[in-house]
Amino acid sequence: MVNYDSDDFYFHSLTAGYYLWKDQQDQLSATVFYSPWRYRASDSDDWRMKRLDNRYATVMAGLSYSHHESWGTLRAAFSGDILDNSNGLVGDLAYLYTWRQGDWSFTPGVGVTWNSANQNNYYFGVSGDESRRSTLDQYSPKNSWSPYLELTAHYRINAKWNAFFAGRYVSLSDEITNSPMISKDYTGMLWSGVTYTF
Repeated sequence: MVNYDSDDFYFHSLTAGYYLWKDQQDQLSATVFYSPWRYRASDSDDWRMKRLDNRYATVMAGLSYSHHESWGTLRAAFSGDILDNSNGLVGDLAYLYTWRQGDWSFTPGVGVTWNSANQNNYYFGVSGDESRRSTLDQYSPKNSWSPYLELTAHYRINAKWNAFFAGRYVSLSDEITNSPMISKDYTGMLWSGVTYTF
């Protein structure tokens, strides 16, 4: 994927943002991003899971804020579903620290993601009708907190172009893992791309 960054707008992976405030220490932006969470019942090998309703990916909109100091970066974000799929809310809070080695920079981070009850119920809940069709237990999760670790590496190709590699490990909240739809207590993500700065 290719990222774009300017003084006013940016496109980072699946996120588009407009800077409401931007200086060397603080950045506040309005954001819109594609949330790829989904469930397609026909993809499951379990006959019970095949009888559940599909869950669809959606588009989220909200605010993102970063504060930079010599001791690291604080990052916060809050967003809501704007397509009325989940009608859910998602929050994120993280601490990150960057160190540089030549043309490389490495940024480990630790954070936590909050999901509202609506968000969890849409993606991980099992309704009464679904329970009767599938024989899975009915389940209505509440809001949740899922901690995570992440690492991002950037390589400076030249003054304008950078390559990045990133990964995240998420320890899922009990409100999510207690769902009969879920068989693991963690999830992971890997992605990479290039960034061009104007």
